[in-house]
Amino acid sequence: MVASAGGGSSGPAHSDGEHPLSGGERAEYEQLRSAAAVRHDRLRTVGASLLLLLAAVLAPLGVVAAWADTTISDSDRYGDTVAPLATDPAVQNMVIDRLTDRVVSNVNVDQVTTSLDGVLARNGAPPVVVDHADALAGALKTALTSAVHQVVQGVVTSDQFPLVWENANRRAHAAVVKVLTDEGSGAVQAKDNTIVLDIGPVVDSVQKRLADAGFEKAGKIPDVDRQIVLLRTEKLTKAQDALRLLDVLGLWLPVAVVALAALGVWLAPSHRAGLMATGIGLGVMMVVLLVGLAVMRQTYLDSVSPDTQPRDAAAAIYDTLVRFLRDSALTWLTIAVIIVVAGYLYGPGRGARAIRSGAARATGAVGRAAPRMGVRAGGAGRWLDRHRRLTSGIVIGAGALALALWNSPTPSSVALVLVVVVVTMAALGVLAAAGTTQPEPASPAGKPSDAP
Repeated sequence: MVASAGGGSSGPAHSDGEHPLSGGERAEYEQLRSAAAVRHDRLRTVGASLLLLLAAVLAPLGVVAAWADTTISDSDRYGDTVAPLATDPAVQNMVIDRLTDRVVSNVNVDQVTTSLDGVLARNGAPPVVVDHADALAGALKTALTSAVHQVVQGVVTSDQFPLVWENANRRAHAAVVKVLTDEGSGAVQAKDNTIVLDIGPVVDSVQKRLADAGFEKAGKIPDVDRQIVLLRTEKLTKAQDALRLLDVLGLWLPVAVVALAALGVWLAPSHRAGLMATGIGLGVMMVVLLVGLAVMRQTYLDSVSPDTQPRDAAAAIYDTLVRFLRDSALTWLTIAVIIVVAGYLYGPGRGARAIRSGAARATGAVGRAAPRMGVRAGGAGRWLDRHRRLTSGIVIGAGALALALWNSPTPSSVALVLVVVVVTMAALGVLAAAGTTQPEPASPAGKPSDAP
């Protein structure tokens, strides 16, 4: 009998509109359809692989672009970045030593000893005393250095210094933007591959204390000496070009990375495999970025002359300036690990199945015990049981949205969101199990019977 045109056959029922396909013809048709499906899947796999590879390669640049954008455009963030330098012992010692040397260098100790020779001669001092007065030059300079060092140390280590430091850097925030474009002047400037910070307010405070202590000449520090080196590198020009480009890209590059990754996962024949590939690629590139920061740190420290900046101070400044960038890389590395683990747990592996079944048994046991403790889920529990996939997706999506809206998330904040998501999903599983558990029938005496 010829099948009707409205039949539900999955393939063509006729070879020429009148006769059904033979067994060989149907086998050939299925083979051709399978080959076409394989070619289609291969094209999707290649396209998804290219998209995910591009997203992984651009991910480190996206992290750096986001860091540059937030550090440059947000004065509060920049202030938070440089604020710890005011209390760092290495930086404080550098400022103290630099100011002490500059104050003492403005005092002509030889002129003081020469004047002392004349005073001693005019007052009839013995010739042996007059002839050896110049021997006091070393002692005078040591005493002067010690006294000035004590005054400067009191200023730099005082409670007011961090506030002065922070305010100076906030006022200089606009100049930081000019540094990256190699233009303008201000408290922060780029000169001869060197970024210097003007500490004029600190110098003024030192001068006032020295004048009050009787060191009026020692308090005359020229304006050109009111600077300390923050960064010095022979590659500053190239770094400015790269940061200018990243500043233009701003937050668009991270958005592009996320869009490419999402499109690659959607295009992949297996969304789970695509998601795991995204996590692996992202994790690898974040490790590369962290290694690159470590290599740059060592290269920078090797390029800084001790005369320009002490090594411990240079290390403290570098670590402080890039700490938010390092935190961002660690955060994305944590997210990548979570993505890979989640993809594995949702897969068909024996370990994943064992973990899922164990979690289901645990939540089911708690849910079945809930009615005996007076907890009734009712219709809500039955609804949760019927829509487990929907509720799980909503909880996971809410966790991802929380991280997206979080201001500068860290690995600890990612861990916190993960714990909240896992606990919420477990609680929903317990409620779903409680909603599908029938209450035990009561005996005539009013007590639950032993009947199942």
